[in-house]
Amino acid sequence: MSDAVRFPDPNTEIETIPLEIDRLRRSFENGRTRPLEWRREQLKRLIRMHEIHADEFVGALQADFGKPTFEAFTSDVSQGKLEAKSALKNLKKWTRPERVGGLPVMGRARVIREPLGVVLIISPWNYPVGLLLSPLAGAIAAGNAVVLKPSEVTPHVSAVLAKRLPEYMDPEAITLVEGGVEETTVLLEQRFDHIFYTGNGQVAQVVMEAAAKNLTPVTLELGGKSPCIVHEDADIETAARRIAWGKFVNAGQTCIAPDYVLVHESREEALVTALGKAVRDFYGDNPKNTADYARIVNRRHHERLATLMKDGTPAFGGEVDDDQCYVAPTVLRDADDESSLMRDEIFGPILPVRKVRNIDEAVQFVNSREKPLALYLFTKDGKVEDDVLSRTSSGGACVNGTLFHIMDSRLPFGGVGSSGTGAYHGRHTFETFSHRKSVLTRGTRFDPKIMYPPYGEKLTKFVKRFM
Repeated sequence: MSDAVRFPDPNTEIETIPLEIDRLRRSFENGRTRPLEWRREQLKRLIRMHEIHADEFVGALQADFGKPTFEAFTSDVSQGKLEAKSALKNLKKWTRPERVGGLPVMGRARVIREPLGVVLIISPWNYPVGLLLSPLAGAIAAGNAVVLKPSEVTPHVSAVLAKRLPEYMDPEAITLVEGGVEETTVLLEQRFDHIFYTGNGQVAQVVMEAAAKNLTPVTLELGGKSPCIVHEDADIETAARRIAWGKFVNAGQTCIAPDYVLVHESREEALVTALGKAVRDFYGDNPKNTADYARIVNRRHHERLATLMKDGTPAFGGEVDDDQCYVAPTVLRDADDESSLMRDEIFGPILPVRKVRNIDEAVQFVNSREKPLALYLFTKDGKVEDDVLSRTSSGGACVNGTLFHIMDSRLPFGGVGSSGTGAYHGRHTFETFSHRKSVLTRGTRFDPKIMYPPYGEKLTKFVKRFM
């Protein structure tokens, strides 16, 4: 799991990248990906790949950063399969022309979905299987040719994907590029019809700048500091379990993990105590010894987290192990509001807890920061729920829970402002990779001359009365 034990980063020969993109574009322009039969077959193959090689993907995730088997399968490996099954089931409905009501004199109006063309999907390292193959399912369902770029930070996963995808997917329309900054830079120099990027804001700026040169639309799934507000009426024991689970799953390396807690001052002590109990219930007295707790992906991130730890006072946790890239589940108090801990996305198992006097102070604190990808609220009061949701802006929200809003594919998942642009999951992924083309078909039997010049004063007066 440390950088020292990794094999050299996998990569694709740079000079072949433009040739691959050109080859896929010819396939798309020749109509290879448009038939529903092709889309169904590719979705079936994607499902089959998951069924046969799930354990291989899990093993790669464990080799890269020690993901527990249960977490690796449920929160990562299974996601692409679930998205592909949903797309396969609903493909006919999603692709059916959408009838639009209108004036009979104008003609028959409808909206048809057409594929965008050749699309690029760039995935991150924290959920490197699911966040690559989930959007792939939607891109296939929409009828696109696809270039996939897995993260170089998880080379075992990248290698397995590079090996297995060509065995199942149509190589004339779906390809994978391995590598790091150099390969990604060359990729972004190519013309795509859509770029789907999941990762951090700094790289997103690079992606947008490159996309702008070709006026390429982008979907950016980013992150940010997702707040968790605990009202004074909250069920503290339940809130603590759900916050601890959402924060410490995958060792906090989740874009929608609670990044800090704002708790009513009268409940702060009880919440911190309950969080400590929840962690012991989950992972025992020494989380380092359990198979259910992940490691930090590499030494660079481990060192970054160890430095962040100094910005607060541990209520519990705080232990680190450099050799294992281990950071204990940690709750911190007394962090300065302007510290890196409270300004930058943590992306690790460190949870600052800050007292607030009331909901107004909590809302004001959230609104003083960039818009988060997720917002969590624990309360029994429906009025408080409505108040907080109406006065804050976030990509998504979950009341009396964490992370669960991402699991319902009927809900669009995406950010707002600095936490991202665009959304996906279920049909929303299909729509992301489709163009909604407006079509109006007029009849020829009725063609009144009054519609054509010369218009005359009477027609002008008549039109002015009704428009």
